[in-house]
Amino acid sequence: MASYKVRSFQDCQYFIKTQAFLKLYPVLESLKKTRGRFIHVIGAPGTGKSANIYSTLALLNLNDYEAFLFLDSVKLNSNEVWEQFWTTLMEDLGAKTQDEIYQQAAQYDVILFADIFMDPEYVHEGKVGLGLWTEEHGPKTVTFYLRVLGEYLKHRQDLKNINIVTQTAWILKYRGVKYDLLTDFYLLSWILVFLLERFFEVVRISYTEEEVIQIIRNYDPHCGEEEIMNLIKKYGCRPRFILEALEKS
Repeated sequence: MASYKVRSFQDCQYFIKTQAFLKLYPVLESLKKTRGRFIHVIGAPGTGKSANIYSTLALLNLNDYEAFLFLDSVKLNSNEVWEQFWTTLMEDLGAKTQDEIYQQAAQYDVILFADIFMDPEYVHEGKVGLGLWTEEHGPKTVTFYLRVLGEYLKHRQDLKNINIVTQTAWILKYRGVKYDLLTDFYLLSWILVFLLERFFEVVRISYTEEEVIQIIRNYDPHCGEEEIMNLIKKYGCRPRFILEALEKS
């Protein structure tokens, strides 16, 4: 079975420019001339957050550092994940302290937290990332994300020289289906995003039905509109899930 999970720009050969891309592009383009930005790219699972991020960064030729996090188990608690996060950054950047990490990060146009941070299990067998860990622990992960917020507020002076782009989701699984607290729960999602926007910039990746049809046909020109519409009714406007369903059928 083909993998429609985008993990790098090399996986974006079928990418098309939608309205979501046209919203994200100028936001990331402005990072060439500004510092101190913290941008959350949100969207329901399967909508293509990664494809939009990687394609935009490649077109802009930004000097980016992509952070990664390889956890040995989803059973780790929030403190253990937090410690592993900083240890990984220190080792990869050759830093000895958290202050040195901030200094190193300031040398890049953007620090990216995307697929090899959230979902490294697609790259390294036996490892998991923040995505699966969040899915496993559900609401209990709020302590970790509050700690992230606290770190952000504590080091706002250091972060004035750093741009951060993060692919953000808060995943829960119910009856085998993945849902994102930030996008799939209407009023609750609106409240959570509203709060997120008090501290950060937020760009949402979503599509119209017409754009989904165009995306699917870019992969498979022979796929009929009626078949795609039936899958949209089942999966919503989530191209990856529709492509996987088409391949299974």
